[in-house]
Amino acid sequence: MIQTPLFLVLASLCGKALMQSCSLLGQPALPLLSSEADINIGAVFSLHREPQVKTHNFTSEPQLTSCKRLNLREFQFAQTLIFAIEEINNNTNLLPGMTLGYKIYDSCGSISLAIRSAMALMNGYGETLSDTSCQRPPAVQAIVGESSSSPTIGISSAVGPFSMPVVSHFATCACLSNTDRFPTFFRTIPSDYYQSRALAQLVRLFGWTWVGTVRSRTDYGNNGMATFVDAAHELGICVEYSEAYFRTDPKEELLRIIEVMKRATAKVVVAFLALGDIIPLLNELALQNVSGLQWVGSESWITSKGLSETKAYRFLTGAVGFAIGNVKLEGLKEFLTSVHPSKEAHNLFLREFWETAFQCSFENSPIGGSQCTGSESLLTLQNQYTDVSELRISNKVYTAVYAIAHSLHSLLMDAVASNETNRNVLVPEKVLEYLKKVNYTSKTGEQIFFDSKGDPAARYELVSWQPDSDGTVQFRTVGIYDTSMPSDQRFILNRGGMTWAGGQTKVPVSVCSESCPPGTRKAVQKGKPVCCYDCIPCGEGEISNETDSNDCIPCDVEYWSNESRDRCVLKYIEFLSYSEIMGIVLVFFSLFGTLITISVAAVFYIHRETPIVRANNSELSFLLLFSLTLCFLCSLTFIGRPSQWSCMLRHTAFGITFVLCISCVLGKTLVVLMAFRATLPASNVMKWFGPLQQRLSVLGFTLIQVLICVLWLTISPPFPYKNMNLYKDKIILECDVGSAVGFWAILGYIGLLAVLCFILAFLARKLPDNFNEAKYITFSMLIFCAVWIAFIPAYVSSPGKFTVAVEIFAILASSFGLLFCIFTPKCYIILIKPEQNTKKHLMGKTAPKSL
Repeated sequence: MIQTPLFLVLASLCGKALMQSCSLLGQPALPLLSSEADINIGAVFSLHREPQVKTHNFTSEPQLTSCKRLNLREFQFAQTLIFAIEEINNNTNLLPGMTLGYKIYDSCGSISLAIRSAMALMNGYGETLSDTSCQRPPAVQAIVGESSSSPTIGISSAVGPFSMPVVSHFATCACLSNTDRFPTFFRTIPSDYYQSRALAQLVRLFGWTWVGTVRSRTDYGNNGMATFVDAAHELGICVEYSEAYFRTDPKEELLRIIEVMKRATAKVVVAFLALGDIIPLLNELALQNVSGLQWVGSESWITSKGLSETKAYRFLTGAVGFAIGNVKLEGLKEFLTSVHPSKEAHNLFLREFWETAFQCSFENSPIGGSQCTGSESLLTLQNQYTDVSELRISNKVYTAVYAIAHSLHSLLMDAVASNETNRNVLVPEKVLEYLKKVNYTSKTGEQIFFDSKGDPAARYELVSWQPDSDGTVQFRTVGIYDTSMPSDQRFILNRGGMTWAGGQTKVPVSVCSESCPPGTRKAVQKGKPVCCYDCIPCGEGEISNETDSNDCIPCDVEYWSNESRDRCVLKYIEFLSYSEIMGIVLVFFSLFGTLITISVAAVFYIHRETPIVRANNSELSFLLLFSLTLCFLCSLTFIGRPSQWSCMLRHTAFGITFVLCISCVLGKTLVVLMAFRATLPASNVMKWFGPLQQRLSVLGFTLIQVLICVLWLTISPPFPYKNMNLYKDKIILECDVGSAVGFWAILGYIGLLAVLCFILAFLARKLPDNFNEAKYITFSMLIFCAVWIAFIPAYVSSPGKFTVAVEIFAILASSFGLLFCIFTPKCYIILIKPEQNTKKHLMGKTAPKSL
């Protein structure tokens, strides 16, 4: 970052076309590996893990920053780039007649050194600048790198304004897809936007709703984890803790994070960490023997051979995560093992690599060390540099070089067709334009192209760390995630035979609260995330038929919840049926009353010529017995499942038969009164109330009730009604009266006749006669009125089928009252005291005897 103003000042000076030349202050940034050719490609890799920290006293010119801890994995990336360039140079179909060169810089994992390297690649590294320095073409046509997102952001920000293309093989931060900030950025590895969302779907697929997260405190970790958390919340996943770490943080911070992980209840850890950041964390976890956690990793470390081969990290067994598809690059193994420091004797970096690989020294060997002879063979080594079993990221370096080569090839071919010179077309703007249109099939069969944001198609392999029979850990592909497929077909998973954390064969459980079974709903615990909840049983009439239901669903009006509250069942329909005990009892008394009435009628018919039958108006007596029979039988219409016809029949039959019955009783009462008046001198009243008038009165009273019933059935007849308001769990099937006026008009008319009959009978109760029927009618009407007066409040207050039972009881009670009060005394005389069944006795000619 410090060098940027210097370059801008120099450019300004060049813009003024100064005649004298000027010298660069300080040391120029030189590539570690380079080979000049017709067209050059630049690259920036973290060939060392970190820069050597120096303290400057500002009394002398500072030296170039040195680096330490050689990174064998990054050196393999650099050698893969050289391998791809040499392969292209030997290919007569790609860039024919032209050769590619390379300039590879080491950023040491430092953002400032990465930016300085990019500026050197763009401007060159001449120590002397003249008035023509700013007119020469850039030192390279494109830059490959870096392996981390933050340094890549620095590189793209620095060279973007100058239209210099940057193609990264391993910078996955979704922020780099912003074409306004990074207009010249491309990458051959998918954006973390897709990986983060895929990780969230993976976590949800395994049922883990309670997880902890650890990320790198860099652009890579912060942006990737932010996307994961957003997607996780959409899928109902809760994050118990979220910690950030960078490799240079003090150990106290690392210990604090591990303490958080140990106290947490989440059994799954999503680690969005760069490889350099996860190693210190794993070392400390191994020291503290923290195990039993299920790890979910990002592509930066999930396929690291160095981690899987470290025995101290065996607690990572069962880890899963997404990785770039693995390929095999023919000839790369031989190329990597052919490297030797003698081929470039002046290159100190190759000597350092050799000494690191073989743990020897070309200088005087320290005590306990060995002397490098140069005869050592890389074929005997198995390390991150020589291992070609996992070329997932190396292949992206290879692809990046070929993408640049194809864009240069198309550019030069078009230039030849239009007779333009290479000098005019080989400018960053043109290379950038053609790089956007790259579309070719690699020799591995992969379709290579960039979308409008500079991103390739996102396709991942789901990798799991599975133990092998020899105790080693192998990367086993257990699924595929491909964004080019339809949304419901993107995830293909094969979880059979997987081993999980702690050697388990079953998928670990990581939830804040156990799943709520059907029949319950989730109730979030106050002050806790939505994944922490209590299971509350659904209320009456509500169900939940899914696991972890947020709400209970009310059943339809005709349905009710079963005991387990997981299914709606039809409500029990209640009505007074013939099969239940109460219905059977009422039927029995109804038939019993009918049988007694018929028996009385038979007795009367057999003794119809006797004085007591003839004296009590036998015609009205038989009509009364007939109407009582109908009254007993009409109660049967109130039992059974209500229907349209039964509802109309039960009320009209009840109303008409009872009016017929009361009319007969009223007629008998009037006969008694008229008979008494007929015994008075000069009375001729009986001629006005003879048999014909009696029949007409009964008929007239009954026709009035018939008329009321016809009007009721015509205007608003009774109908079957499902009463769902009385009980929640059952339906009362009853007969709605339709018109309440019609119903109470029928009852009122019956009551009116009954009261009239009672009054007349009461007035005639003490008329002189040995057998005065009026007093028995008075008793019968007293019972009748008492029953029906008590019926009204009982009818209104009785629930469900008991309403019908009350009405049947009133019918039977009043019918038995009429039958017993009026006919029992007569049957007693006829059957028990036949000697009293004489005209003289009835006329009072004999001494009266009490009954």
